[in-house]
Amino acid sequence: MRFLHLADLHLGRQLGDLSLLSDQEAMLEQIASIAESEGADAVLIAGDVYQRSSPQAEAMALFDRFISRLCARGKKVFIISGNHDSAPRISYFSSLIKGSGVYVSEAFTGAPQSVSLADEYGEITVWLLPFLRPSQAKRFLPGEKIATYQDAMEAVLRQAAIDPEKRNILICHQFITGCEISDSEERSLGGLDNIDASVFDAFDYVALGHIHKPQRVLRDTLRYAGSPLKYSFSEANHKKSVTVVELRAKGDISLHTVPLRPVRDVRRLEGMLDELMALPYSEDYLEVTIHDELPPPDARVTLSVNYPNMLKFSVVNSRTKYDVDVLAVQRMENKSVTELFEDFYRLQNNDQPPGDAHRQVIQKALRELEEKP
Repeated sequence: MRFLHLADLHLGRQLGDLSLLSDQEAMLEQIASIAESEGADAVLIAGDVYQRSSPQAEAMALFDRFISRLCARGKKVFIISGNHDSAPRISYFSSLIKGSGVYVSEAFTGAPQSVSLADEYGEITVWLLPFLRPSQAKRFLPGEKIATYQDAMEAVLRQAAIDPEKRNILICHQFITGCEISDSEERSLGGLDNIDASVFDAFDYVALGHIHKPQRVLRDTLRYAGSPLKYSFSEANHKKSVTVVELRAKGDISLHTVPLRPVRDVRRLEGMLDELMALPYSEDYLEVTIHDELPPPDARVTLSVNYPNMLKFSVVNSRTKYDVDVLAVQRMENKSVTELFEDFYRLQNNDQPPGDAHRQVIQKALRELEEKP
């Protein structure tokens, strides 16, 4: 059986003040075509379907069209909620749509949900586990000693009746120790959200979401699909793709990636002003740095003619360095609670960043809020 693994769609996300919905629509059309050309039997979506827990109607309609196209082509679809999603919203109508071959992670009750599939080699169990916090696990597993994300994952997986003789796939959305991160992911202070890869040894393939760079973690079959689009300049060098996984007999797995080509790329450009103006016109999303010693006062305006989607402009030379944000600072809806707190702290303290002690206080407060039923 062949699976297409993707994650971190972040539908409705913006880059600066620019909407990415048209870019995301083109990306989903490309992925649907790949699912067809690769002969995928099922599509695994490992969380962060939307950018925020209350997605705008346009983002929801876009996802609906995407899933409908997959179903119309006979593809089964498995979806879990990520840390950006609202788990209740993602699971809405989950019981009803099973009949269409769409399986959505339901309300968490202490154990992962499972779905059985079959092919000529026997049974495959697909386990769906939405983004898991220690507070959630403690609520449903009061007899377990749970203090960390690692404790929570171990306790929850102990509730799953995993048959080691059969093939098992897990879809989850967590931070696994050893993966390479970018500026786009939300992290807990001090790495408290780390989970060791050995926790997942019982699974033949682990379809991960949460980290935006496609990558394996210690083994080929423990893998982040990565986000299909670049959502920050720290991702400029990422090679975005989707992963095709083929399960044959137990222990016989092969996988390969299929590259994705965006309508508009996210890139960094630097050089002399005249050199950059001599390059072809581009509507890519750009961070542009010039190194002229005496840049003209209208250098930013001049560059914007050739690069209308320039999001950041900087001058770096031997005498000075300054940054100019072409568009407004990242919108509130794209920021985590911790980032909003840091913005507020800077506003109240002459642009001084908060220290570790302040961050620990806000993280403690957020954990206490999460633990309240």
